[in-house]
Amino acid sequence: MPRSERSPLLLAGLLATAGVAHFAAPRRFDETVPSALPGTARTWTYASGAAELALAAGLALPRTRKAAALATAAFFVGVFPANVKMAADWRHRPAPQKAAAFGRLPLQIPLVLWARNVAKNAEGRA
Repeated sequence: MPRSERSPLLLAGLLATAGVAHFAAPRRFDETVPSALPGTARTWTYASGAAELALAAGLALPRTRKAAALATAAFFVGVFPANVKMAADWRHRPAPQKAAAFGRLPLQIPLVLWARNVAKNAEGRA
């Protein structure tokens, strides 16, 4: 399988894994939901997990890949505040946890770029 075909499937796998994790271990995600959002943290955890699973499905199918990849880029931007909250909340935790929380912040940039690249390389459908 050519690299250009693997990339969207790897991104889909990443999203699917994260989506399943939101349902399998929701409490750890609840803690990252900004309190300014309306409703319960658990609702946001499940909604974001469902969104990740839907995006993964869209990325896996060539017909919907471009639109799903663009939505994935937007999703990665949209969840950035949760990563900022996690870093702020974990700033006094042991060094490995703090490093993981702060390491997630710059990781959003390559994720957004990856999703945009998948969209760019997808067939001309949107």
